[in-house]
Amino acid sequence: MIEPAFSLGIEEEYLLVDRDTLALARVPEAMFDACRASLGDTVSPEFLECQIEVGTPVCRDIGEARTHLTHMRSTIAKEAARHNLAPVSAGCHPSADWTHQTHTKKDRYTSLQQELKSVADRMVICGMHVHVGLDDDALRADLINQMAYFLPHLLALSSASPFWKGRDSGLASYRIAIFDNMPRTGLPPRIDSWDGYRRSVDALVNLGVIEDASKIWWDLRPSNAYPTLETRICDAQPRLEHALSLAALNQSLLRMLWRLKRSNQRWRDYDGFLLSENRWRAQRYGVTGGLIDFGRGEIVPMPMLLEEMISLIAEDAAVLGCLAEVDAARDLLQNGTSAERQRAVFDRANGPEDGLKRVVQHLIAEFQHDI
Repeated sequence: MIEPAFSLGIEEEYLLVDRDTLALARVPEAMFDACRASLGDTVSPEFLECQIEVGTPVCRDIGEARTHLTHMRSTIAKEAARHNLAPVSAGCHPSADWTHQTHTKKDRYTSLQQELKSVADRMVICGMHVHVGLDDDALRADLINQMAYFLPHLLALSSASPFWKGRDSGLASYRIAIFDNMPRTGLPPRIDSWDGYRRSVDALVNLGVIEDASKIWWDLRPSNAYPTLETRICDAQPRLEHALSLAALNQSLLRMLWRLKRSNQRWRDYDGFLLSENRWRAQRYGVTGGLIDFGRGEIVPMPMLLEEMISLIAEDAAVLGCLAEVDAARDLLQNGTSAERQRAVFDRANGPEDGLKRVVQHLIAEFQHDI
């Protein structure tokens, strides 16, 4: 069996905030033009005028991804500063009111707003998407079912959106709660074959319900534009190094599943009902509540699950050259996920108003930390 490339692509969405008021601010046209001049097509507008998106080129390994993301983040931070703005990368802005935001004036986004109305208007959220190159359609159809098991683990580690509209939501990832209002979201359904998947997509396309498969927003999907599996479940990460660790885990897990297939083995498929329970636990508790190990039949603490995962994929991470980034995922437990760090900043402040401002300042500083 010929080994796939397992190439890597990372997309990140950022919010722009005013450095004085710490409120969301629209991306100035001059800033976007300067970013485009430096970054080319790797930077683009997003649905809301306060958002900007970057996407790496196809990367052979995590080292290339690091180089591109460092350059992208530093460029956007530099150009934003020229306008007294700063980028933040997190699932949600802690105090923004979605009713005060406006969508980008592009046909694509205007059409989306007209179709989804207030569901789209509430999307003041940012995610991180990881593409892993698998150029065999049948392989993508097979691995998507097995990879779904690990999506709650990635969500728990990436949780970075505890606040919404100035209140602690009680969730580690409120972004997921907002995104789940969209159609065609959540865990991917079981895909029995690539042809079966395409028949389902084509049925909606032929009815005029969707333009193409890019309007399917599952937590994990076959990309419509590239020969990749695209993981979409992670909150955007304030710190670059944490984003790279999550990408490395994602890449290594898919190689591990391919390695099992090469040996005529596979990860057990579990009913979506059961996996959804773990997804909820990750959304609600992040890394603090544990996830259900269905083989053991018990709830297992996240530190134990992460150590088991690292052991499981160590061989694959070594081959892919991302073992250091996989090992560094432990920092999300040792020093806390972004959701935990944001709450710690809030709790140290002098009241709720001061707390929310300090959380935004914290997110601004974390964006700068690794660049």
